[in-house]
Amino acid sequence: MKKAKLYKKEDNGLVTCQACKWYCKIPEGGLGVCGIRTNKGGDLYLIPHSKPTAIAIDPIEKKPLFHFLPGSAIFSIGTMGCNFACEFCQNWELSQSPKLVRNEVIRQTKSAQQATELVIELIERNSIDLPPEEVVKKALEHGCDSIAFTYNEPTIFAEYAFDVMKEAKKHGLKGVFVSSGYESEETLDLLEGYIDAYNIDLKGATEDFYKNISHTSLKPVLETIKSIFKRGKWIEVTTLLIPGYNTSKKDLEFIANFIADLSVDIPWHVSAFYPHYKMLDVPPTSLEDLKRAYDIGKKAGLKYVYTGNIPNVDTESTYCPKCGELLIKRHGYQTQNVNLDLEKGACKICGEKIAGVWSIKNN
Repeated sequence: MKKAKLYKKEDNGLVTCQACKWYCKIPEGGLGVCGIRTNKGGDLYLIPHSKPTAIAIDPIEKKPLFHFLPGSAIFSIGTMGCNFACEFCQNWELSQSPKLVRNEVIRQTKSAQQATELVIELIERNSIDLPPEEVVKKALEHGCDSIAFTYNEPTIFAEYAFDVMKEAKKHGLKGVFVSSGYESEETLDLLEGYIDAYNIDLKGATEDFYKNISHTSLKPVLETIKSIFKRGKWIEVTTLLIPGYNTSKKDLEFIANFIADLSVDIPWHVSAFYPHYKMLDVPPTSLEDLKRAYDIGKKAGLKYVYTGNIPNVDTESTYCPKCGELLIKRHGYQTQNVNLDLEKGACKICGEKIAGVWSIKNN
């Protein structure tokens, strides 16, 4: 464990965690909603600091980021825990395990302290020691241009990400957050100058969806997306299309128009759902639903809409919004630059500027 940065002390030994918009008030020996931040002696500690559970070298397109260093490799890490509890979570073994352990222990013993001790054991048993310097060393050894904090919700281990990127910036590496969008302003302030790109999941269009399916709230996510955009960070938005839950014309128009009102240059990824976790009875997303969402995004004025989780070259590739020429051809995670000048960030055919961060030299 390592003492956190994002908290303030309260009366009676409580601490208020400032990492995300839950702003949990945590008693001595207790855990926050995420299951990995604990009050020890009136101070807040991040249990899995320097202890990731998931590590991989990914194509950056997997995040997904299509307008940020295309074709490059990204060193990806994640820990246990999450401040969401999505019924469809693809990584629930990572994200939900600390909370499942905590809740079961409290149900049996009513002891928050014992629950916290067992969560610490769980994280220790399923993680490896990887301090910030080692993360950076491995990223450089594998030829990565950037580091992603992903797989679970990175907001809840923001201090670890901050410490990694302090070292990474010395070597010219970029930082990426793949997030559900519950970052507090305090966290965004901490990460200013260290995280260069965000992919935010905008999971649905209504408070009911967020309350019943993700067990959070929509409004804070919309506020986070606006804040990241206003801070001038590169941002792409992803929506997993869950048939019957967030795929109505009204829902998709709300999301598309929300993004377009910020900027028509923000890419929107609409991805196919496959049954998982607590939503095994929901059918996979059809290609027709994906294409319908794609059309709604384009009708809203978005220049860059992409389908995901179902290979389809036409709607995975990037086209010039001015002359229509193919710029970057994609099939799955395979990427081929056809007509994009990466240094200038422009179409080679007509010279149209294409929004994004196309070269490690670009800001």
